[in-house]
Parts: sequence; C-alpha cells; structure tokens
Amino acid sequence: MSDFKPRFLKPSQTSSFLDRNDSSLADTTDFIYNRHLSQSIQTQRQKLPIFNNRNHILFLLEKYQTLVLVGETGCGKSTQIPQYMIEAGWPGQVGICESRRVAAISLANRVADETGSLVQDETVGYAVKFDACVKKPKIKYMTEGILLREMMSDPLLKCYSAIMLDEVHERTLYTDILMGLMKKIIRKRPEMRLIVASATMDAKELFDFFNNNHIKDKSKDSAVILSVKGRQFPVNIYYTIEPVPCYVQKSVETTLKINLSKESGDILIFLTGQEEVDRAVRLLKEHANNIEQANKKEKMFVLPMYGSLPYHEQLKVFKSAPDGYRKVVVATNVAETSITIPGIVHVIDCGFVKMRWFNNETHTDSLIVLPVSKASADQRAGRAGRMRTGNVYRLFTEEYAAKLADHTPPEIIRTKLTYAVLQLKALGISNILKFKFPDPPPVENLKSALEILYALGAIDISGELTKPLGYHMAEFALDPLYSKLLLSSGEFGCSEEILTIVSMLQVETIFTKPSSGNSSIRARLQKRLFEVEEGDLITYLNVYNAFVSSDMSREFCHKNFINHKSMKRVVEVRRRLEKMLNNYDVPLVSCEGVVEIICKCLVTGLFPNAAYLHYSGVYKTVRGDIELYVHPDSVLYTIPQPQWVLFCEVMHTTKLFMRDLTVIKSDWLLELAPHFYYKTTYKDY
Repeated sequence: MSDFKPRFLKPSQTSSFLDRNDSSLADTTDFIYNRHLSQSIQTQRQKLPIFNNRNHILFLLEKYQTLVLVGETGCGKSTQIPQYMIEAGWPGQVGICESRRVAAISLANRVADETGSLVQDETVGYAVKFDACVKKPKIKYMTEGILLREMMSDPLLKCYSAIMLDEVHERTLYTDILMGLMKKIIRKRPEMRLIVASATMDAKELFDFFNNNHIKDKSKDSAVILSVKGRQFPVNIYYTIEPVPCYVQKSVETTLKINLSKESGDILIFLTGQEEVDRAVRLLKEHANNIEQANKKEKMFVLPMYGSLPYHEQLKVFKSAPDGYRKVVVATNVAETSITIPGIVHVIDCGFVKMRWFNNETHTDSLIVLPVSKASADQRAGRAGRMRTGNVYRLFTEEYAAKLADHTPPEIIRTKLTYAVLQLKALGISNILKFKFPDPPPVENLKSALEILYALGAIDISGELTKPLGYHMAEFALDPLYSKLLLSSGEFGCSEEILTIVSMLQVETIFTKPSSGNSSIRARLQKRLFEVEEGDLITYLNVYNAFVSSDMSREFCHKNFINHKSMKRVVEVRRRLEKMLNNYDVPLVSCEGVVEIICKCLVTGLFPNAAYLHYSGVYKTVRGDIELYVHPDSVLYTIPQPQWVLFCEVMHTTKLFMRDLTVIKSDWLLELAPHFYYKTTYKDY
C-alpha cells in the first residue's frame, strides 16, 4: 500500500459507541447469525451497550415526554428499546421510524428472531413502500414515508403510544418534516412518548427543539438527553499521497492489494450510486474468477449493497463468506448508518456521495456527486473497528480531508419540496411558511413547490387541496408529477402503458453495462433492438413488454444485458400501483401502440421538465434557460437531436445531463399546460 500514508485514529476520535465485546452480535441489522451458538439470545442481548441503560431508559420515558438518545448504529437502540417497552407492559403500539426500507425490514426480522416470533404477526411487523403488514403488531418498524401517510388517516397517531425516530442524524427530508409534525402531536397528546435517536447529531439542538411543548410550567423540562457510550477498537486511517483520477478503479486496486496481503478480515467499499457499485462488482468478480481458476488462496466473495437491491439479495451481505473466501461488500452510503455489516475490518472510502440538489429556476432536482462531510467520513471509518483493530483507506489526501465540511446539509434545504408540501397540505397544514421545521427550507423552494402543485391541479388558487385530484395525488407514495400521470392516463386511454413507464422509473438501473470491450459492444447492439426515436420512456415500455412476453425469464435478461433483479422489482411495483388505480376507478386500458397518445399523456405530468434545442446546439430549459445536455446513456444521444424533449431528472457530473427523455411537440405544452406556458416571440442577439 505504498501509495497511502497512514494516520492512526484513536478509539475516542471515532463516532462509534459500540462495545468491543459484542462483535457482530450488536449490529442492529445482523439478524442472520449462527443459531448453533452456545449463548442464548437473552445473553446476546445483555452484551449490547444499551442493556446497561435499560432501567434508566424506562424511567426517563415515564418522567419525560421526549427522550433524545445519542447512540451509534450498532449499540442496540433500534432493536432493544421497543422490546424493553413491551416487556415493561407499555400499552398500545410502539412505532419505529427508519429512513430506509432495508433498515426497517431487517430490524423487524432481527427483533422477530429475538422475541421468538414471526415477522408480520402480532408481536413485530414492518411497513415499507409497496409492502405493509396486515396485522397490528405491538412493535412496528416502518419507513418515514409510511408514518407520514398514516398521519393522513390518523393525524394524532392515536394507535401509537410511542414513536421512535431513528437515525435522525441523516437529516432526510422526511426526518425534518416528521420532527415538525411530532412536535405538534405530542403537544396535543401529553401521554404519548417520543424517542429521537441519533448517532452524530447535536443532541442539544434536538433538546431545544422538543423541550417544553405542552407543559404549562415552563420551568420543567419535557425532554431529556441520554448518551449511550461504548468502546471500539482503534482504527488506522490511510490517505492517498496523490489525488486519485478514478476512485472506482482505485477502489478495485486497493481491494486487490488488501486481498493479497496477509491481513484477514472482510472489506467494505463505499461508492456513490448503484451504477458505480455494479461496475466495481463486475470488475472484482472478474478478478475473483481469475483467482479461483489459478487455484490461489486469496479468494474473494463479492457482493453489492444499495437501497433498490431486492431484499433477498440484500440479505447476502449479512452472511459470513464461505470457508476460504474473503467477503467484499461494495455499497452506497446505505451502509454508512442504516445498516451494520458484520465482519468488516477494512473500509475503502471513495470520499464522495451522491445527493440531490434543487434548482428553483428549472424546478428540478439535480443528482450531484459531492465530497462527503467530516461527520460522514467518520461514520464510514467507524464501520472498521468493530471486531478488532481496523483499517480505513481514504481515496483522497489528508490536506483535502481537512477542507471537508463538518456536516452534510439537511436534505430539506437542498431538495425539491413538491411531494413534502403536498403531504403537509393533506395533513391540514394550511400555512406552510409558518410550519416549524428544525431547519427551515429556503422560501424560494417552497414557492416553487406551491407553483408546481398549482400547475398540476393538486391545489387551488387559495392553496387548498383540490377534490378529488389533490387528495388522490397525496395518497400516492410517488413524486406528484408521476401520480398526476397515473391519474390522468385513463382519460387519454393509455393507463396500461403509463403504469408500466412509471413503474420502470422507480428502478435506478434497467440495462447492465459490461466492462469488457466485446461484451460492451454486444450490450449496445442488443439495446438497439428496443430503442425508438420517441425516446427513453417508450424504450422502457418496449423492454418491459418483451420481458413479460418471455415469461420474465432470466435467460432473456442475460441475452439482452438487462438487469433481471430490477425488472422483477418493476413487476412488483406495477402490481401495487395497479391496485391503487383500481381504488380510484381509473380504467385500465391500452392505446394499442399509438405512441403519440402516450407522449401527450406524459406532457400532462412532466411539463415542468421541458427543454428545447437552442440554435447554439445545446438544450435549454423552457423556464430558466439553463443549459442541458443529453445523457450518453439516452437513446437520443446518437441520433439527430429532436427540437423539443421532456426529461425525468437531471444529473450533474461534468455537465448538466438530462436522463429518461421523451420527444414531444411544442404545441402540446400550450395545449396541455396553458397555465404554465404561453407563447411569445423574442430576439436572442
């Protein structure tokens, strides 16, 4: 590792509070464990750092309405506190809110194992997007979006006696909204208890936000802070001597060097997104196959990990590698705090994270790859020192690390608020500007969200939800642009096609990208079989129809370089969205291949994302005049550029690239969105 320079990180410098004696048994999501261990589950639970605070936690929940709990992911707070409350005879349901679906599902499975019950029975269950428990369990794990939607039918959450907001340091959009809503709810329900759990966030800030919400005597605190501390093995941190030109390739090279060394232990690699993860996994698997064919000892068991990965594939990262193999997990920041993978000793940190950033001029979010914050870098480093002394290889220089921001900006101040505002309106929050957020979002972003919702017909001129369209749109767990598409598709007579397209857009990667030259050319040729001049969305429709016609076979996907796991997920999402359309009496009809009808229907929802081809040769947004470029993966990249297009998202790498394009006519914008566009004449000198 001559291209790295070491720096020793003492245990006290990391952000982890994990007890050194618990090994992987303290991992909140490590529910795949050896059932032949001699220790009982109760003994394992007692080894968790949280166990020593059991009675203290129950006492504080009796005395105070809000408990701000500071404890690192892995200390046991997410799995044990709900069990402590149920064991103590706590009435009603205990709800635990997670920011990611993988965390909610895996935590529910872990608690089910510990309680000797089955998931989705009367003891423990979970509810995530497109997958909810039927029964009413005592302990319910759910994503933030699910809890937000439950508030629509039960604004005071009367079926819950306690709510736990977990991993609030991630500061997702829904986290901040839920904190603002819970502040209102606990003021109305003095008997309710709120647990706010964080790993790195400033506890004093949370304490000040929730304290004295309903108690008339302001001299008495209604909130309290508890810190759960533990110990961790030391972590050696290594920085690169020179900047790295390609962190994906460098991650692969560093992994191979670690694997060839005599140091044992599994490896965790942090990359920014699914595309990079899949690319690194392919490269590492090629090396792993070469190692096996050469009968060498340094064998690798390579696994991907990201949020949209099918659940049965996610489970594999929690299992131990086969004998004689080293486990290598390539993950996005989902492995930073939401889950804890057992056995990790070596961490490779690319130093970047993919985030959404809102542009109120174009009314769109851009996916931007940005440097991680110091807090995130420390969280990633904390993954390494859980079993023994760990090693972290940061693919950036120490001088660069010193310039990183201290914390990641909260999502609410950097992302599109259209869906959030729609949900708040559905919950009866009439004046969004006066709603108390932990960190208020920019006023321009709120104004942009209200403008888009009004243009979509979800709210009226006074800012109230329209009936029935606005209320129906609020009940979909989708971007309002897509929910408007679905609800309008019946009028155009193409609901079957729009249902498929929207489902395809819920999955990040459809086509696989081989790394080798010949396979890459073959993949491009096979993709052309589905491509059409109308754009990417109609191409997706062709892919789905061909996939279904092949009886959803794996061979079809392999032959055409299509991600089989992603397509199975699309089928699942489509089935659930179809049920929702049936509930709203949207007729399921097909346009029988009349593409123009589909494209016109797409304008009814995606009209804010319109761009035209400027005479300079670049695309510009109709509103804002922002320069955009066709993404190289688009089917429109290699053909003569059409004059008018709709895009679904913008990705910012070297340029602002439009993704998922559809060719349209300018007249359709005036016909279907006259409230948003008007025709004018101007001279551009």
